[in-house]
Amino acid sequence: MEGVGAYGGGKAGGAFDPVSFAQRPQVVVRAVSWFFSIIIFGCISSQGWRYDHEKHRQMCLYNDDTNACNYGVGISVIAFLATMGFLVGEYLFEQMSSVKSRKHFVLIDLVFSAFWSFLYFVCFWYLCSQWGKSKTPPNGVGVSNVQAAIAFSFFSIFSWAVTAFFALQRFRQGADAAFATNYEADTNMPPSYPSYPGGPDSEQHYQEPPFSVGPTQRGPTDFQAPAY
Repeated sequence: MEGVGAYGGGKAGGAFDPVSFAQRPQVVVRAVSWFFSIIIFGCISSQGWRYDHEKHRQMCLYNDDTNACNYGVGISVIAFLATMGFLVGEYLFEQMSSVKSRKHFVLIDLVFSAFWSFLYFVCFWYLCSQWGKSKTPPNGVGVSNVQAAIAFSFFSIFSWAVTAFFALQRFRQGADAAFATNYEADTNMPPSYPSYPGGPDSEQHYQEPPFSVGPTQRGPTDFQAPAY
């Protein structure tokens, strides 16, 4: 496709179009993942904890499992920062003239996105399991936030999986281009060459010799017996 460079990106040095950049599928899915990560760590950080006056300490609403709250916040904060980094890399991707640089970016994107999709899968089941064992907080404070964190952890599994799928497509495009040949047939090249003298088609490309055989000359097939 015209205007497409290595690994599915535009050719280096092209003009930057912010509208087409914002409409790129990779950018849209990353923005969705970025938004989900904000919701998850925001919900857990704001109302995922409550102060227990009897124990005089903060308690995680997920069955008083501190690791559950920390895990959800931790991977979401990293996802938030990583998504912004990948968005910057997506912008710089068009400016990368080195094929190796593009390959490294695509591989990092593929591995990280697939791994984070798995981590959100663990997060979803972890939070969901602990919430099922929890007691309802007094007056239901924080219930909606806790449930929202579980729901958006589930959505994040698919958003990061889609990002990994796009990275896999890019990697395959780059691999196919690496093994594809750039040879193009020359249309100006004659379809055939004149055959050599004496060949099967020599009658079509060669004429009779310019000197004809005269009456006093011997031709190539004439033979005279020697006189003794």
